[in-house]
Amino acid sequence: MDTSPFLAIQRAEGQIKALLRAIDFEQFEPAEKKAAESLKRLLIDTKLDVRDYELSETRDEQLRFLASSKKRLNKLRAAILAVGPAFGPADVAQLTAELEQIEDWLR
Repeated sequence: MDTSPFLAIQRAEGQIKALLRAIDFEQFEPAEKKAAESLKRLLIDTKLDVRDYELSETRDEQLRFLASSKKRLNKLRAAILAVGPAFGPADVAQLTAELEQIEDWLR
């Protein structure tokens, strides 16, 4: 592993935020706008869960944050797919692969 899960999720966060900034969601349907807002919230929650996982001091804490991190990573991937048409297939594929890699690093 050349990086930590937290650094990787921070990098993915930067990519997602850059993609979101480039999109004018005013031209989209309300459901698509809601999906983008949900994506932003999930991104923050996922990043915090991964950080807490890495900073866990006991195995019990680590297992709790591991479960939460994996659940949020799955929700985050689904949210990216929901907003995917606005991102484009290449960005969706890259982000999905990065999130899968982060999940693989979590043990």
